[in-house]
Amino acid sequence: MQNAGQLSRRQILAAAGFIGLATVTGCGSGDDGGDSKDLSKKRNGAMKDYRAGQQFKAAKPLSFSMLHNNNPVYPMKDGWLFWKELTKRTGVTLKPVDVPLADYEKKRSVLIGAGDAPFLIPKTYHPSEVAFVSSGAILAVSEYVDLMPNFRDKVRKWKLEPELDSIRQSDGKYYLLPGLHEKAKSGYSLSFRTDVLDKHGLSLPTTWDEVYDVLKALKEEYPGKYPFSDRWSTNTPFPCGALFSYLGQAFGVRAGWTYDNISFDHKAKKYVFTGAQDSYRQMVEYLRKLVAEKLMDPESFSQTDDQAVQKLLAEKTYVMSANPQELVQNYRYNLEKQVKGAKIEMVPVPLGPAGPVVLGGSRLENGVMVSSKALKSDSFVAMMQFLDWLWYSDEGQKFCKWGVEGVTYTGSGGGYELKPGISLMGSDPDAPKDLQKDYGFFNGVFTYGGSWDLVSSSFSPDEKKFQDAMAQREQLPIDPAHPLQSFEQEQATLWDTPLKDTVIQNTLQFVLGKRPMSQWNAYLSELKSKNMQQLVDLHNKAYERFKKENG
Repeated sequence: MQNAGQLSRRQILAAAGFIGLATVTGCGSGDDGGDSKDLSKKRNGAMKDYRAGQQFKAAKPLSFSMLHNNNPVYPMKDGWLFWKELTKRTGVTLKPVDVPLADYEKKRSVLIGAGDAPFLIPKTYHPSEVAFVSSGAILAVSEYVDLMPNFRDKVRKWKLEPELDSIRQSDGKYYLLPGLHEKAKSGYSLSFRTDVLDKHGLSLPTTWDEVYDVLKALKEEYPGKYPFSDRWSTNTPFPCGALFSYLGQAFGVRAGWTYDNISFDHKAKKYVFTGAQDSYRQMVEYLRKLVAEKLMDPESFSQTDDQAVQKLLAEKTYVMSANPQELVQNYRYNLEKQVKGAKIEMVPVPLGPAGPVVLGGSRLENGVMVSSKALKSDSFVAMMQFLDWLWYSDEGQKFCKWGVEGVTYTGSGGGYELKPGISLMGSDPDAPKDLQKDYGFFNGVFTYGGSWDLVSSSFSPDEKKFQDAMAQREQLPIDPAHPLQSFEQEQATLWDTPLKDTVIQNTLQFVLGKRPMSQWNAYLSELKSKNMQQLVDLHNKAYERFKKENG
C-alpha cells in the first residue's frame, strides 16, 4: 500500500489543501453558485444533520433520473427487489434511463450533448468525463463533496487525496465521483499446472527469473510443446494485454491494458514517454527471450481466447494467464473433467526488477458524473446526500452488493452467505434464483469500491489467497495531476494515436523477433519523428503549470 512517506511534503500539503478547500468551502460557480446561501433554497427533502454512517432517509418522497447501463448478463427488470427496497430505505425512487451496455458510451455522449442527460450518470471511467467539462454540461463535483460525509470519510481514512488529485482538471476541480477502494485490487497473473510441476519436482515460481527456469525445465521434459501459450490478445489493441499489464508492473512500467504514452518518472520528477523507457525495453527483451527459446507460443499474440484455452485443456501447454474467475470456472472445471488428477493454480504476480509493488492509481474505479441541470433542482442537496449514502456508505455498499439480510443473504461470522436457492456468478449452477438477474443486486452500476472486508466478501478461496498476497505489496506513487487545457488536449490527441500505434506494432515485432533488439535506437528515432518529445513537453508544461497554480 502507498504511504505518505512516498510523497513529497509539497504533494501532501497540496493534497491536504485541495481536500480542505473542497470540504470547507463547497463553493460552486456560475449563476447557480455552490455556496451555502444558494444551496439553502435547494434543500427540499434533505436531511438536516446528515452524517457519515447514518441511514439516509429523504424528508419527503423524491425521485431522481439516472442513466442505467443495462448488462445483457442480467438485463434490467422493473420488479427487482433492489428498486423496491431502495425506495423503502431512502424514500427515493430512481428513474432509470435504460441504455444497452454496447451503446452506453455513445448514448451517454449524445444525451449530454443534447442537454437531455439524467441527473445521475454512473459507470463512467476516467478520463471519459473530460470531454464534457468545457461545455459546462457536468458538475464540478469536487465543489459539493461537503454534502457527502461518507465520501469524505473514506478519502480521509484511506488517504486517497493523491488519487483524487490525479483526476483534477486544469481548473483544479474534478468532475467525476470515482469508486473508492481501501486497497488496490489485482486481477491477473500466471497460472500453472501444479500436478505437472510436481511430477518433475518443480516449484511454483515467485520471480520472473524463476518463471523462465520453470518454462525451461518444462521445455526439456516436453521438447515438442510450448510450455506457455497465452490469451487476451484479440479483444484489445495491445496483444496479450493482460500479460503485458502484470509483467509491466514487475518492471515498473504501464503496459498492455494499462498502457499510456505518458508516465511520470518519480526520480527525475517529470513526465516521460512510456514506450521509450529503459524499463519498457527490459520488459520487451524478457518476452523476446521466451519466444526465441520456444518457451512461449508465438501464436499467443494473435490467437483467440478459445484457441488458447483449448491448448491448455488438450495438454499442449501448461502455463497461461488467468484471473480468479476464469481459473475456477473455466480452466480448473474443464481440466478436471478431461484430465485425471489435473491441478492448476494461479500465482501472485511474479516479482521483477521493481520489487513487490503494484501500480499506483488502482484504488479508484469508474464512478458517477452529475448533470449540471441537477444543481437547478430544489432537491439538489438531498440528491447529493442520497448519492453519498448509496455509493459511498458502508451500509449502502453492502446493500448494493448483497441485498437484504434474511432475504438474499445471511450474515455469518462477519461474512456473507447467500440464502439457499440463490446463485451468484455460477456459485450454485442448480439454484433456481440468481442474485443479479432476479433481484438486481451485485449490479456493476452500483457495486464497486469499498472496504477490503466488503470487496473480498465475494472472493472464492483461490481469489482470496491471491488478493491477500497482492494486498501486502506496496503501491507505487500516483502520477501527479497534469491536466491539459482544451486546445492542448486537441493537439495531444492528434499526436497520441500514431505514437501508440507505433509502440504496439514495434513491441510485437521485437518480441516475435521480426525486428532485432539492436534496432531499439532506430525505433526511438521513429518515435521522435512522430512528435514524441513535443507530447512529453506538453504534459510537463501542464504539470508545472498545475503545480504552480495549486501547489
